[in-house]
Amino acid sequence: MKHLNAASAIALALLAGPLFANDRPGEGVTVRPVIQPLLEEMFQSRVLFRALEDLGYTVADPQEATAQTAHLSVGAGDADLFPSSWHKLHDPFVQEAGGDGVVTKVGTLVDGALQGYLVDKASYDAGVTNLDMLKDPEVAGRFDADGDGKADLAGCVPGWGCERVIEHQLTEYGLRDTVTHNQGEYNAIIADTIARQQNGQPVLYYTWTPYWVSGALVPGKDVEWLSVPYTSLPDGATGQTEFEGKNLGFAVDSVGVVARNDFLAANPAAAKLFEVARISINDVSAENKQISEGEDSSEAIDRHVAGWIAANQATYDGWLAEARKAAE
Repeated sequence: MKHLNAASAIALALLAGPLFANDRPGEGVTVRPVIQPLLEEMFQSRVLFRALEDLGYTVADPQEATAQTAHLSVGAGDADLFPSSWHKLHDPFVQEAGGDGVVTKVGTLVDGALQGYLVDKASYDAGVTNLDMLKDPEVAGRFDADGDGKADLAGCVPGWGCERVIEHQLTEYGLRDTVTHNQGEYNAIIADTIARQQNGQPVLYYTWTPYWVSGALVPGKDVEWLSVPYTSLPDGATGQTEFEGKNLGFAVDSVGVVARNDFLAANPAAAKLFEVARISINDVSAENKQISEGEDSSEAIDRHVAGWIAANQATYDGWLAEARKAAE
């Protein structure tokens, strides 16, 4: 009887072994991500990292760099993936990183991302509805915050990608003489913008979604998106820039993973995960609002991740199932 039990145990172990191995196809592989130093991108990145860990991968502490440098790091082999690549906006960075021969854009983690210019609702209702109206010095002077007679545009940090579009459009639309593009620490600039709007002063700023700013300055209530006179993007780029009847000037975009081709080829489970993982833009915006309300520690973001997975367990488990199947 003892011999029978031992034999049964061995048979069960042999049967269980392949199943367990397939459950964690990434066992023994360390993934090296690079991320931007933006709290508002941590949530969606960490959901993805958690899924990689559930597939058996070890996820190294992420390197931090702005988007342009992050893409270059992946292309150079210093990192395996960047999880926050805007498919349209960051395409020049993908090409700089080596293009299709070196890296691949995989999947759509977040869809429906917007960018554009906004003004306070009072200014919009008074007739400032298109960016090129700022060519008029009198109109531009409405948004002069420092007394130099030019409109102050709260703009984009160098290296993010959006600064290329803004700089191109200021020239293209003839706004150089009347608009100053203020660049620097975005959260500090936008905090000043929000304070001025709350004090009843006119404001002009750039932002994007998903991001907490549109929860603090709500489009349609506190502010309005401006139209641009026509679509013009750097280097002849194209894209659908219309949203709800307005030409926002930036391509309506999606955000996904850019990864090295050799990493994807060697890790079909990870490649499939990147392909199928998707998080609602509304969920990202809701989490970003929690960050803006003070839940901004690493531990708090981990709680947000765990809460999202629990609330979307069937979807999350479906990602893992497809990833494991791809590794068979």
